[in-house]
Amino acid sequence: EGRPALRRCLAVLREAGSDSEQLAALLLVTKAVRAGEVDAATRRQIFDAIGFTLPGRLLASREPPAGCPEHTYRALGLTLLACFCTDPELAAHSQLLNKIPAFNDILLAAADADTSSMLDDVYQCLAAVLATPRGPKELVAKGTVAALCQAYVGRGAGAERALRLLVGLLAAAEARCWQRDAPHLLAVLSRLSDDFLSTEDAAKFELCEVLPHFIPPAPPLAQDAQGSECLHRLYKGLANILGSKLGQRQRDPALKLAACLVQACGSAWIPAGRAASKFLALLVNLACVEVRLVLEEPDPVDVEGKKEVITACYVLMEMGIQECLNEEKPLLEEVQKVQLLRIMEEAFGAVIFYLRQVKQEELHDPFVFASVRILGAWMAEETSSLKQEICELLPFLVHYARKLFEEGDTAASLAQPDESSEGARSPQDALRFLLPGFCHLTAEDKPRDILICEGAPALLCEYFLQQWQLLLPELGSPAPLTSTEMSLQTLCGIFLNLVVTAPDLVRRDKCFSSLMDLLLKSLPFLLPQKDHLVLAANIATLGLMMARILASPAVLQGTRAAKEFFGAALRFLGEAHCARGAAAGHRGALAVSPAY
Repeated sequence: EGRPALRRCLAVLREAGSDSEQLAALLLVTKAVRAGEVDAATRRQIFDAIGFTLPGRLLASREPPAGCPEHTYRALGLTLLACFCTDPELAAHSQLLNKIPAFNDILLAAADADTSSMLDDVYQCLAAVLATPRGPKELVAKGTVAALCQAYVGRGAGAERALRLLVGLLAAAEARCWQRDAPHLLAVLSRLSDDFLSTEDAAKFELCEVLPHFIPPAPPLAQDAQGSECLHRLYKGLANILGSKLGQRQRDPALKLAACLVQACGSAWIPAGRAASKFLALLVNLACVEVRLVLEEPDPVDVEGKKEVITACYVLMEMGIQECLNEEKPLLEEVQKVQLLRIMEEAFGAVIFYLRQVKQEELHDPFVFASVRILGAWMAEETSSLKQEICELLPFLVHYARKLFEEGDTAASLAQPDESSEGARSPQDALRFLLPGFCHLTAEDKPRDILICEGAPALLCEYFLQQWQLLLPELGSPAPLTSTEMSLQTLCGIFLNLVVTAPDLVRRDKCFSSLMDLLLKSLPFLLPQKDHLVLAANIATLGLMMARILASPAVLQGTRAAKEFFGAALRFLGEAHCARGAAAGHRGALAVSPAY
C-alpha cells in the first residue's frame, strides 16, 4: 500500500509546479523514509527525483513554514541526506561532502526535543561519510573532529555516538586528527580518564577498550600539564584494576591499555615511589604470567585468539627489561629487579617454545614477528640465561630473518619509483632487532659456530650493504642517530668478533671481500661527515682489522680505493688528538679531541 503512494509522491516531486506542491510530496517521502519503508532501489529513485540541490536548500533554510517548528526545513533536508547516505556511492559524493560543515554546526547547536531526530540523521550521515575512502580525510579537514569532541565533552544527546565516530576517525587518520585538533582530543582524553578513575562498575573495563584510541602518538603526554594529569588518573585507575582479583575478560583490556601507555610514554606515566614500583613490578609480572599461560599451551588454537593481548604483554616485558637495566633514577628496587629477571626468563622460555613450533606458512604472521622482536630485546641484554634454548632456536631465527630480508629486497626492486611509502610497505625487518643479540653470540664459540653454519655472515654482509645504501641520503643532515646507523654500528661489532675469532672464515668467504670493498669506499666518504664519527670509528677499525687478513686479494693491491681508505684511516687516527694550549713556561700537551 505504501509503495504506490511513494511512487505517486515521487511523480509529484518530478512534476511539481510550485514549492508548496514539492513540499507536500517531500513530507510524504520523508515520512516513508523515517518509517523504513524504502529499499535501495527506491532510495535511488528518490535521489534521481530530488538530487542534492533541494536537500541542500532545505538544510540552509532558516525560515520555517507558518505554524511549523523552527527546524522543519532543515530536518527534512537532513532526513533526505541521511537516506541518500545509505548508498556508499552517494555518501562519497562531493556535494554531500560539502555539507560536512553544516553537519558540524548541528552537532554543536543546543539540542532539544525538536532536534533529536536531526542529530540522529547527522550522525548517520557522518558515519556513512567516515566509511568511504575519502571520508576520514574530508571529515578531519572540515572540522568534524573538533565538533565531535565538543559534542562528547558537553555530554549532550548523542555523546556516545560522537565518541564512536571519534574512535573510527582516529583509527583511520590518527596523525591527521592529532595534528589538527590536539587540544580538543586532549579534552576528550581528560574526560575519559576522569571517568576511568571515578567509575567503579563494568564501564571501567569498557573504558579500557576506548582509551587507547585517545593516547596521542607524539609528543609524549607527560610534557603537557593536562596530559600529565590524564596520565596520573590512568595510572591510578589501572593500579585499582590490576590490584584487584580479575577475570581474564577484565585483565586483558587493562593490560592492553597499559601497553598503549608504555608505547606512547615509556615508563614516564608511572610516578616514582614505593607504590609505583610495586605497580610496575606487578604489571610486568602479570604480562609474564599471561605469556606463559598462552604460549606454553601445546594447542596453537589457544594462541590464536590471544595474540593481541600477548603482543601487549611483550610491550610490558620490554619495559621490564629496560627498567631492570635502569641505574639512573630506577623505578625498581634491586630485589624487584632480580625477581623480575627470573620471572621474565620463564616467560622468554615460553616465547622460545612457541617459536620452535612455528610452521613455514606462519612466517608472515605479525605475531611471529612480534615474538622474534621481543626475544631480540632479551638477547640484546641478557646473554647468560636460556643460552642452550637460544642456540637451538638460532637456525630458525637466521632462516626467518633471511626470508624477510630477501622479501624486502624483492619488494624494493619491484616498487615503482612514484609509489608512496604508505602504498608500498616492504616486509618487516627482523634483523634489526636480532643484531645486538647476534653481536653477543658471535663472541662465544658454540652460538658463533651455529650462526656460521647457518650462513649468517653472508646474510649480514648483504644486510650491511643494504643499510649503507639506506644511510647515504641521511648523511647530509645533522639528524639524530637513526636505527639504520645503529644497525651499521652493531654489524661492525659482529664482524669484528668474526675477524678476531674466525679469521679463516673471513679469508675464505667471498662475502667478506665484498664487505671490504664497501669499507674501503665508505670511510673516505663518511669521514668529512662529523655527525657520524662513531660509525666512522667502527668502519675504520673493522677495515684495518680485515685488511690484515685480506692483504693479498686484489681489492687491496694498490687500488685507488685502498689508498684512499688508508689515507682516511690515518687522518681519522691523526685527528683524534689535538694540542692543548700551554701556560707560560710550560710545554703543551696532547689531549683527546672534543669531538672524539
